[in-house]
Amino acid sequence: MASFDVVSKVEPQEVDNAVNQTTKEIANRYDFKGSKSTIEWKPKESMIIIIADDGYKLGALTDILQSKMVRRDVPLKNMKFSAIQTAFGQQVRQEISIQNGLSKENAKDVVKTIKESKLKVQAQIMDDLVRVTAKKIDDLQSIIQILKTAELEVSLQFANMRS
Repeated sequence: MASFDVVSKVEPQEVDNAVNQTTKEIANRYDFKGSKSTIEWKPKESMIIIIADDGYKLGALTDILQSKMVRRDVPLKNMKFSAIQTAFGQQVRQEISIQNGLSKENAKDVVKTIKESKLKVQAQIMDDLVRVTAKKIDDLQSIIQILKTAELEVSLQFANMRS
């Protein structure tokens, strides 16, 4: 039996690097001179907290962060933005949670997509990943192609291919 795992991983060090690059860029940008805008990465909670002077600067900070994330191969689909809140004074605050691993709902969506393909494969949810097994490697490769084109809420990676 051949198998592979469907996972959704985000490298925390890459997120940290993207946040640090964003911090350096806003320190040098003219439109952020004299601003009290900050961006903070909390790896224990897998959360980024952005505090900006106003909505415009919050949007600019988010755009800079997303461009740095793309350059570091951090999938933007795994970033979940909370509602914008007012912080102390005129400042605004937004929390971005970084989803690492497949949630139960996302794993069920992956299994549903696999079952809809009508290929002879078995999908099994195991904690934060989905293990797919089949007798033929060609069926597994077809499943990978189907999942790559599927419209899912998170970015997927494929690991531990065994034949």
